[in-house]
Amino acid sequence: MPTYEYRCLDCKRRFEVYLSYSQYGKQKLNCPNCNSELVQRLIGRVRFARSEESRLENMVDPSNLAGLEDDPKAMAHMMRQMGSEMGEELGPEFDEVIDRLEAGQSPEEIEEAIPDMGGMPDGMPGGMPGGMGGEDFDDL
Repeated sequence: MPTYEYRCLDCKRRFEVYLSYSQYGKQKLNCPNCNSELVQRLIGRVRFARSEESRLENMVDPSNLAGLEDDPKAMAHMMRQMGSEMGEELGPEFDEVIDRLEAGQSPEEIEEAIPDMGGMPDGMPGGMPGGMGGEDFDDL
C-alpha cells in the first residue's frame, strides 16, 4: 500500500498513513496525536531516474569547469557533485580532499600536504582523486 504523509494543522505534527488507491481521498483522516480532522497532505520529494549516459554528459559540461582553477571552494562543490552523480562511495581520501578544498586550500597545497595520495581508481593520474591535482589540473 502507498504511504502518504500528512501534517496536522492544529498540533503541527507530521504523520504517515497507509492507504490503498481506492481508499485515498475517500477515507476520513484524523491526526493520531490530537485526533483533529484538520490535516493537510504533504508532497514528498520527487525523484526521477536518469541514464548513466545522461549523468556523465552533465559531468563533462565545460560550463561546469569555468573559473575552478582560482576557486577551491567551487572546485570542492563540483567534485562533490561529480561524486554524487557517480553514485558510488569514492573513499576517505576523496572526502579529505573535498574538505580541504572547502577550507580554501589550493590543489597544490593539498598535494604537498598529502603527497602519498596514491590508489587512484582506474589508473587516474595526478595527486588528487580524479586526476585534478598538479600539472593535470592545468590542462583543463
